[in-house]
Amino acid sequence: MQKNTVLGFVLIGLILIGFSWYNSYNYKKQAREAFVKDSLVRVEALTNPRIADSIRVADSIRNAALGIVEVAPADSSAIVAAVPSDSLQDQPAFFSDSLLESARVSEGELYTLENEKLKLTFSSKGAQLRDALVKEYFTYDSSALYMVKENYSEMSLLFFTSQRINTSELNFSLTEQTDSSLTFRLPFSGGAYLDFVYKLPKNSYMLDFNIVTNNLASQMSNNASLFDLNWNLRVSRFEKGFDNEKNYSTVNYKFPDDKSVEDLGMRKNESEKKIPAKVSWFAFHQQFFSAIMLCDDNFTSGNLSYKFLAPDNPEKALFDCSASMQMDYGRGEEVNIPLHLYIGPNLYKTLKSYGNGFEKIIPMGGSIIGWINRVVIINTFDFLRRFISNYGIIILIMTLLIKLVLSPLTYKSYLSSAKMRVLKPEIEKINKKYPRKEDALKKQQETMALYRKTGVNMMGGCLPMLLQIPILFAMFRFFPVSFELRQHPFLWAQDLSGYDSILDLGFNIPMYGNHVSLFALLMAISMYLYSKMNLQQMPDTGNMPGMKGMQLYFMPIFMLVLCNNFSAGLSYYYMLSNFISIGQNWAIRKYAVDEEKLYQQLKSKAESNAAKPQKKSKWRERMEQMMKEQERLQRERQKRK
Repeated sequence: MQKNTVLGFVLIGLILIGFSWYNSYNYKKQAREAFVKDSLVRVEALTNPRIADSIRVADSIRNAALGIVEVAPADSSAIVAAVPSDSLQDQPAFFSDSLLESARVSEGELYTLENEKLKLTFSSKGAQLRDALVKEYFTYDSSALYMVKENYSEMSLLFFTSQRINTSELNFSLTEQTDSSLTFRLPFSGGAYLDFVYKLPKNSYMLDFNIVTNNLASQMSNNASLFDLNWNLRVSRFEKGFDNEKNYSTVNYKFPDDKSVEDLGMRKNESEKKIPAKVSWFAFHQQFFSAIMLCDDNFTSGNLSYKFLAPDNPEKALFDCSASMQMDYGRGEEVNIPLHLYIGPNLYKTLKSYGNGFEKIIPMGGSIIGWINRVVIINTFDFLRRFISNYGIIILIMTLLIKLVLSPLTYKSYLSSAKMRVLKPEIEKINKKYPRKEDALKKQQETMALYRKTGVNMMGGCLPMLLQIPILFAMFRFFPVSFELRQHPFLWAQDLSGYDSILDLGFNIPMYGNHVSLFALLMAISMYLYSKMNLQQMPDTGNMPGMKGMQLYFMPIFMLVLCNNFSAGLSYYYMLSNFISIGQNWAIRKYAVDEEKLYQQLKSKAESNAAKPQKKSKWRERMEQMMKEQERLQRERQKRK
């Protein structure tokens, strides 16, 4: 081997050894600097016995790795002495205000407010709500229900003095504590301070939250006039079916003078909206629970958003909500901004008892459908559950009551169909009389004349059915958002507010899901049987084979797919409604309507009306004139051919 080659290898080896030593030296230097910096931050933390032990254990492990000899000080002053004095002096303060700097480096402590409904834990770091337990309720897997969970929430007040202040980064001191209230204070130099005052009344879901300032305007920037209240909350999953829970979760808000409530939309993966006008309150609205922030003096403007997480996320979280709301803090020596925070269930009457239109976040429909739900269905449901504890029986009784109220319409609809059915022989005579296509207009005229003489209304069977549609839609709205059904079992369904699964498929079918809901399956079967009975009772015109196929097959399959992931209570109601309708039609046909007698009555009525001079209405005259004009035009077209 040549001499130059050997020399080259030696130089490369020396360079690698030197580079390795240099990296090791820098790593230890940076680790020691980090240790000194952490020690400064933890000086005050170690005065808290609750966290001192865990910090000392962590420090011991790191010191051993760095070769630093440990000293076990008796108190925090000994720790300060263990850190080189020049290192302490070299650390720059973040805030020029020494009181704020002290609040920045100190650690927070936990405090609790509790009543019959809620257990709330607050951290002095940011003087904010750390977690909120809703006592009377549980998640679908029987876990404690935390509307606000540790590390899932951050609430802060942002404003400007000579520097930007974010309260979530600063440790407040507790100045007053009672069984129902906590007062946290952030002091400023010159005697100014900022207080967060929390009060939790007995037996209430509403937390009072007052932001109180004293002489803070003297600290504020002259061109600033607003506080920014920011709240970011990750809402956990509480219900069994992710899709159903997602479909009824959103962010709501209300303008001060509006009766209605706005939302960012439902059934979206994410949504965001900038609101330039005043807002009375906003709500992070899960299907059955909500966190609602109300400002007595209104928020001046704000930004609201939400984003749903993947169904299989390991945290079992539902969606992230965010609010950035502006408030005018005023320029007085002492300012009080009263806020209120509702944390609890979406029970209609409970929300309504707090005023401010909170109950309108429950999507029960508008105008007629909403009125049916709010006035009729909810009050009937509440009345029945005073005496009956089984919610499946309550739904059965409600269905029977609804069918009883609608029975006159059902009878009228059936009678109209029966009249058209018994006139089928007369219609066939007219069809034989005018077999050619050119005579279609004459055939139509004579058919209408027959119906007029017998007093049969072609729309008589449709109108009663149309009047029942609002009830069907009201039930479609009511059951998925009915808190009363939540976690109440019936037969094989463990929770009437969620889907009832009798078979997990192990794979997902698009739109249908990965399970089989028995109530949805029975509902589809009952719908098929009811449609088949109706088609058998309708007169066969031979004009709408496609419509019959849609009614007999398509609609039951469509409803099966739709309801497989919906509330079991909804499918159960539709199933009951269909079977009761089948029973009603059978009873009417067997005991109330004799079709032979009905035919004789219609025939007699037709003969009687034929002998009387017919008085024509203006509408009838116009219709006859139009039909004559159509007949004339048709004759002219035939002559041209």
